[in-house]
Amino acid sequence: MKIMAVTDNKHSFERLSSILLEIHPYVDYVQIREKAKSPKEIYLLGERLLKEGVPAQKIIINDRLDVAALLSLRHVHLPGNGLPIQPVKNIYPTLSIGVSVHSQQEAIIAENARADYVIYGHCFPTDSKKGKIPIALPSITDIKRDLTIPIYAIGGITEERVGKLASLGVDGVAIMSAIFSASQPLKAVQRLRERCEECGIQKI
Repeated sequence: MKIMAVTDNKHSFERLSSILLEIHPYVDYVQIREKAKSPKEIYLLGERLLKEGVPAQKIIINDRLDVAALLSLRHVHLPGNGLPIQPVKNIYPTLSIGVSVHSQQEAIIAENARADYVIYGHCFPTDSKKGKIPIALPSITDIKRDLTIPIYAIGGITEERVGKLASLGVDGVAIMSAIFSASQPLKAVQRLRERCEECGIQKI
């Protein structure tokens, strides 16, 4: 099972750069999801990460296809209200595209549209989705049965909950608050890594 760190849109450019440079050796992907930052800021952030040694294959740009193209990155993540997958694939056939989904039907539609993975949730109560009911966890197994592409779980994921998700067969976890709201993000990521290895599901 892979680990994807998803930025939380709450940190300054410098602080976020520092966190990402610190944690990237312990995760499989870092998804830059910074809706409050300008395209230029996102570009400069990606540029800095690349210059400082973060492997290009680890960086996922959320929504901003233009920024990913300028940085020659091959991973983008499209939100539910983002660009349609098929036209993007037609122009950029080698691009790896992930999509956010919230139901089994949406997941099937995404795969049929040639998505390379889906992020499904939210799985547990989380401050970023206050007042919204989490998905029924058994539905993960149903989606996993119907899809051939990887499924990542998101929403309220902590080191204590990794084992439950592993038992449901997810291919990865997309984690935001447990990393970026932690007082010590590096230690938080290291604990998540240790927990994953204890579950026998991922050695990074």
